[in-house]
Amino acid sequence: MLLVRNINVVMGHKNMKIAIFLHGTTIMHKNAVGKGQKERVRQSVKREASVLDYSSYVPIENAVKKLKKWVKQGASVIYLSSHEAVEDVEKDKSVLARYGFPEGKVFFRQHDEEYKDIVERIMPDVLIEDDCESIGGEKEMIYPHIKPQFKNMVRSIVVREFEGIDSLPDDIKSLRIR
Repeated sequence: MLLVRNINVVMGHKNMKIAIFLHGTTIMHKNAVGKGQKERVRQSVKREASVLDYSSYVPIENAVKKLKKWVKQGASVIYLSSHEAVEDVEKDKSVLARYGFPEGKVFFRQHDEEYKDIVERIMPDVLIEDDCESIGGEKEMIYPHIKPQFKNMVRSIVVREFEGIDSLPDDIKSLRIR
């Protein structure tokens, strides 16, 4: 098995696992549409009405298009939800389906789990998250809390909260470059 896996890596067929955070990274509250990044953050901090209406969330800019490009190149997408309640995670899944996001399992914290526990368990090649500006910055992010022995195995990419992933490379190989 190891030999076959190494051959696939050499030939460029390795299925890259991309874990991507949902809220603030790929989806946002509906009243943020047409607003700039700073206003979107302000709305989140102030808990503007649509911030808590999870079933009405929308993609941030061209997130769906970007993720589909990566999937076409062989990536598999794993979504990370901020929710802990199953009914809220179901709302996330509904939003993903409604807007045509690529298929991917949605992970969420359960039983006093932290985000880092999920990432350490699923071990993605790439972790994409936002900078958590509206909720406290780096102390709320995932990657800084991952155990040191795993940090070299997971590439961290941080985008500004509510700015989306449009600025990330289209070529998935570029996502792995440190």
